[in-house]
Amino acid sequence: MAKNTLVICIALVCMTLITSVPKTKAVSCMQVVQQLTPCISYVENGSAVSPQCCNGIRTLLSLAPARQDRQTVCTCIKNAIRGINFNQNTLNLAAGLPSKCRVNIPYQISPSVDCARVQ
Repeated sequence: MAKNTLVICIALVCMTLITSVPKTKAVSCMQVVQQLTPCISYVENGSAVSPQCCNGIRTLLSLAPARQDRQTVCTCIKNAIRGINFNQNTLNLAAGLPSKCRVNIPYQISPSVDCARVQ
């Protein structure tokens, strides 16, 4: 009887540990691009930031609850910025997007950000 109780207790502990492990959602760069596409007109022209742009930034933040996901989003943004020859004004506008949208992201939008340090 004691042996059965011990086995049941071990099984319960294992099930609790398995269900408490956070799962990452594995954000893709395609998702990042899709969410940030509405921001392009603001970054290129300095026009008003659209609600769709701010919603995209909020969505990216919600899609990246785990550190690894935030690092992936950061890297995708960084690579996208590097792939386009932005001038300094455009880079400043891109970097200011989170504050314009009143969204606090844990990294700077910049081609020089170290995404490996994102927590």
